[in-house]
Amino acid sequence: MDYFILFDDPKLRENLLPLTFTRPIADLRIGILKIKEKWEAYLSHKTGVLTAPYLQQKFPYNNQPAWMINSAVFPDARLAERILALDKTESLWQNDTLIAFYSQDPKNCSFEKSSFKIGLTVDSPVVVLKNLWNLFQFNGDQIRADFTLLTRRRISSGCSDAYTHIYKESNVFIEPGASIRASIINAENGPVYIGKNVQILEGNLIRGPFAICEESVLSMGSKMRGDITIGPKCKVGGEVSNSVFQGYSNKSHDGYLGNSVVGEWCNLGANTNTSNMKNNHSSIRVWSYPKENFVDSGLQFCGSFIGDHAKLAISTMLNSGTVVGVGANLFGEGFPKKLVPSFAWGGPTGFSSFELKKFEDAASRAMALKGESFLEVDRSILQHVFELTRSFRIWDKDF
Repeated sequence: MDYFILFDDPKLRENLLPLTFTRPIADLRIGILKIKEKWEAYLSHKTGVLTAPYLQQKFPYNNQPAWMINSAVFPDARLAERILALDKTESLWQNDTLIAFYSQDPKNCSFEKSSFKIGLTVDSPVVVLKNLWNLFQFNGDQIRADFTLLTRRRISSGCSDAYTHIYKESNVFIEPGASIRASIINAENGPVYIGKNVQILEGNLIRGPFAICEESVLSMGSKMRGDITIGPKCKVGGEVSNSVFQGYSNKSHDGYLGNSVVGEWCNLGANTNTSNMKNNHSSIRVWSYPKENFVDSGLQFCGSFIGDHAKLAISTMLNSGTVVGVGANLFGEGFPKKLVPSFAWGGPTGFSSFELKKFEDAASRAMALKGESFLEVDRSILQHVFELTRSFRIWDKDF
């Protein structure tokens, strides 16, 4: 039987930090599903993941002959069919981006173009996740694709609440156990997916494309403006537009989040607000870890990118294009710098380092609140990230 491995292109993985400090690219959620889940659905096969060594224990693979697929490439039926038709001597490319090939020894394989004898070009363009902002840019289209994938030949559980109004109900899919009360759902511009045991409380305004995954909660009176994904076990409220919550994070209260990506185990306190546009309407610069500098996103609208386990106190303000690292703890009046290093503790008036033991204790408590355990493999990954990001915690250095 064929075996498939999703591999991280090292250059692309660096472009997606800080989110990929704690996960491979394949574990990123965009649309409704994680990239790994999308590939497994289209291939009808389970997949392994080849990523940074310190992540491999949590995201394993078998080192056996396998079809190797670039985890930053979004699948569709045509691309999956094209890969399944490849000969083992062939590789598949889009310009200089390697999409798929066969390897006898995945652990020691090369991704350089010169190492492949027969290189084929894809028949039609494929979408590749190359930068952080692609996660919200491509989210609406990925919700549409995943909605079709997940709901075909299935019947929605429907909404029995007499005080909820749905526009274009054929474009809404509600999983078993979901509860909706006195809300307005408009799916005229894109599908709305409501996962198992989701709670949508009174007074919500929801526009598609929109996806909320299992056991998440929408607070009363929220405004969901479209192109939004809320991963599992989140609590979200206030006003949100074109943003992705990876999962297990909270933004329960009022405040605006737009054109942003939030990792797992984050908490955004009441009245947290992200700017997503500059006053002069010019394009927004975002920190690039591989370039060690800010780069032009080319976007007029770009919010914030928040790494796993980051905590933002009440009334936190983030400037357009802000990057918040893993485990950062932000508080205080005013705007912090646009790069908040991982495990930073403080705010606009200055930072110190979050002590690792205190961070681990806080992370363990936060995970327990959602019925999850802080495993030794999680501890090991975060300890590695703490050391990996130590050079950024030099508090007299101006990023």
